[in-house]
Amino acid sequence: MEETDRYNGAFIVGGGDGDDGDEAQRSSVFAELKTYCLELLGLLQNPQKHSSALSQLLRFLRKSPSISLQPFLDYTLFPLLLLLDAAVDCRSLKNVDSEEKLISDVPKMPHKVSDSVAEGVLHCLEELLKKCQLGSVDQMVVVLKKLTYGALLSASEAAEEFREGVIRCFRALILSLQPCSDMSCSCKQSLGFPILLASGDLQVPLVNTSKYDSEPGECLIAFLQSQGASAAVGHWLSLLLKAADTEAQRGHRGSAKLRVEAFLSLRMLVAKVGSADALAFFLPGVVSQFSKVLYVSKTMISGAAGSVEAMDQAIRGVAEFLMVVLRDDANLSGLDNVIAGCHTSKDESTQSFLEDLRQLPLKAQGQSETIAEDSSGEIISSISPRFGFEEKGSISSRNMLGSLHVTRTKDWIEKTSTQVDKLLCTTFPKICNHPAKKVRRGLLVAIQGLLSKCSHTLKKSRLMLLECLCVLVCDDSEEVSAAAQGFLEYLFSSSDKHHIECDVAEIFSRLIENLPKVVLGSEESVALSHAQKLLVVIYFSGPQFVVDYLLQSPIKAARFLDVFALCLSQNSVFSGSIDKLLLERPSSTGYLQSVAELKSSIRFTSDDQATMSTAPYEISKFPGLKDKEIQYPLENMQKDYELPHMPPWFVYVGSQKLYKALAGILRLVGLSTMADFRSEGYLSVITDIPLGYFRKLVSEVRMREYSKESWQSWYRRTGSGQLLRQASTAACMLSEMIFGISDQAVEDFARMFQKSKIKQENMKGCDAGFSGDQHYRHEAPMVNESIWRVWQGRGARSHLIDCIGNIMHEYLSSEVWDLPTEQKSSLLQADGEAGNFSLHFLRDTALLHQVIIDGIGIFNICLGNDFASSGFLHSALYLLLENLICPNFQIRRACDAILRVLATTSGYSTVGHLVLANADYVIDSICRQLRHLDLNPHVPNVLGAMLSYIGIAHKILPLLEEPMRTVSMELEILGRHQHPDLTIPFLKVILI
Repeated sequence: MEETDRYNGAFIVGGGDGDDGDEAQRSSVFAELKTYCLELLGLLQNPQKHSSALSQLLRFLRKSPSISLQPFLDYTLFPLLLLLDAAVDCRSLKNVDSEEKLISDVPKMPHKVSDSVAEGVLHCLEELLKKCQLGSVDQMVVVLKKLTYGALLSASEAAEEFREGVIRCFRALILSLQPCSDMSCSCKQSLGFPILLASGDLQVPLVNTSKYDSEPGECLIAFLQSQGASAAVGHWLSLLLKAADTEAQRGHRGSAKLRVEAFLSLRMLVAKVGSADALAFFLPGVVSQFSKVLYVSKTMISGAAGSVEAMDQAIRGVAEFLMVVLRDDANLSGLDNVIAGCHTSKDESTQSFLEDLRQLPLKAQGQSETIAEDSSGEIISSISPRFGFEEKGSISSRNMLGSLHVTRTKDWIEKTSTQVDKLLCTTFPKICNHPAKKVRRGLLVAIQGLLSKCSHTLKKSRLMLLECLCVLVCDDSEEVSAAAQGFLEYLFSSSDKHHIECDVAEIFSRLIENLPKVVLGSEESVALSHAQKLLVVIYFSGPQFVVDYLLQSPIKAARFLDVFALCLSQNSVFSGSIDKLLLERPSSTGYLQSVAELKSSIRFTSDDQATMSTAPYEISKFPGLKDKEIQYPLENMQKDYELPHMPPWFVYVGSQKLYKALAGILRLVGLSTMADFRSEGYLSVITDIPLGYFRKLVSEVRMREYSKESWQSWYRRTGSGQLLRQASTAACMLSEMIFGISDQAVEDFARMFQKSKIKQENMKGCDAGFSGDQHYRHEAPMVNESIWRVWQGRGARSHLIDCIGNIMHEYLSSEVWDLPTEQKSSLLQADGEAGNFSLHFLRDTALLHQVIIDGIGIFNICLGNDFASSGFLHSALYLLLENLICPNFQIRRACDAILRVLATTSGYSTVGHLVLANADYVIDSICRQLRHLDLNPHVPNVLGAMLSYIGIAHKILPLLEEPMRTVSMELEILGRHQHPDLTIPFLKVILI
């Protein structure tokens, strides 16, 4: 049987039962290695710029299997380490004579070991360490010492490739370390590979060490975890962080690749050590340095500091370090049984007793254990022999010699978590909006790891991590958002669900409270993230959460709607900067329409025909169109005029994405009132609050009529203009809440938030690094598919119709539509103030009418066929036809679009068919107003608009007997004398 005996400095290959084939192979390998090694030793005596032996040795190492190279590890290492030592020695400025340092004109002498040879040595050493496993602690210490000297070289002393090669060799050495066979050894705490390792980060073949397992007393991983190796581990942590920082400081000359290698090697070192006891002492320095990297990287877009790959490695690295040191299961003694969820008096008394024992001084022969607190507040335990030195000042860790170890007590965990929270809060929220998808993906993986492993030790950071997760749920990348949604759904179904729900409730309250300040006073990206977080919190918490925290208390509901009224109000128009207002102002000035208005005012009905949707009676000028049926497919209608859409005044506040987030919140609130039998009746409560503004407006208009006050005087009164704008905002909010109950809104939310199905294999595939983590193996129900839908219980539909009926009653009140929208209005002429009137009043009224008209279309989408059967269609149809002749372009356009919506949802191919089917209701209203032309001078235009939409006029002629009789009477001499201004409009009706 083949045996391999290892010792330092030489090798022995022996085996009494080995066959001749194995002996011949070993002899062949040794003969070839001997040739290369002798040539390498010759380079030390006769330096050359290039050496073919290095390239040949590298090819031989790459093609040879590990089992063939392992017996000759020491033999091959010897010349490589000598050359590496010589390369480092000739490059170090410390070996330059002091006289030469003072002479600036001395030319730089060529290195004894050229850059080409030095880099070749590092390539060979890296490949050897990949293939072979070190056999003893002393051997590892020697190799680490040589690599440490190389890592200490600065950018001015060694080339970039040399410094990168040293770091790659160190990573190969760490990767080659394997746990021993002793099951009681501390090496079993090692993680092997970084917990958050992504696929493709590490492309190194695993070493086959089945025949070369370390002896129990020579476990190299256990040595790394021991107190004796703490200084070496800490030194390499510092060297790797310093190497990465050096490249960032070099600006565009810095190497992003070297920076990535440094971070990846650090992650590998942390994973191999894997012990909280061994790494806890270095946590403050490592985390603060990583935080500095992340803080600087968010402002850099180029160079090594702005490298996307390096930033991804840094995010994962800081998370892995925290997961090792502050993981919950490794700090049970300092968590007061939080994980168990119970606080018995017995446990508390035992814990307090153990804490008292820890505070007692312990003295032994030749040693003393002292518990002290350093200047940073960390409790440090030092077990060291007595030395004869004087200590100055108070006792601290800087004045003590001994092991680099901290006792992770409750006080240490609390203080450390506080500092970590400060560092994370300054970096993680900003990274959520990083333009690189890979960085956001790395942040998501880091949040997943921290919330899964350190949710109790980092309880102060848990709220911030959940908020960042909510932002990533709405990420533009499908990959990132799907993974974030799957993990958030998992959290709400995990065993830690109670803590998550408490945190979410606190986040919800804080987001609601700060929403107006953020929307009106912050940057667009900050406001968007804030609104998206609130939207995600509400959706994943479920409708019952909304009922419990908002709807059960009328005061809370009113306060919530007041917050949104403030965010969506027209007063927020003036919250932005002057530059923003100038950039987003309408292009049209004076009487000239903008290009967008001119384009949108044209309805293309065929390839060569077009009709202008200005005053409908002008359509009669095109006699060739009156027999054409104008069809409006649903796809074109939705593309031209989306419902619901952003109110006109919000364009000065934020973007379309910000409004969609705010509107989504209102839609979820509306849907929560109809999602369960437990929320029955809350819809009327939530809609009555904004309807109060309409009722107050109607009351004020009636009081104006009663007191015969002029419109100008009424508008100038304190609060009248504000009341108009409040009514517009209320109509916008009512439309969004009602639309949330529609099937279309439910489908939109499903597409937005159900990208990831909660399945064990999908969650296991969130990242390659999680594939072996049992924490993510779970089964959870698909709760969101069932709870966010309209409840079809008895009485639910009728309750919805009643609520919409109450809203329609206020929308269609004559007082609302008596408000003037133009200076030539008959209402203003009657008051004698047509020439001197505030344009702000006309604008406020036009916006109010526009959002009301949009709301009618939204109610129709929500109710479907019930909109007509409930009588709402008949009530609204004449109003829409009447406003088709409104001088305001936006109102005309809204009426035209809503009429097409009504036709489509009612099953009619054209608006003409819709009007024809309901002509009796429309004509009845026309006849009633024709009897009082003095009060309704616009009726001829309404009649003309109706006939132009119908197209085929002969189908409606039997119903037009009474109105046409009135028209003919008005065209007689007596009629023209009484109403001379109406002669031309009546003639246009006859021409249609």
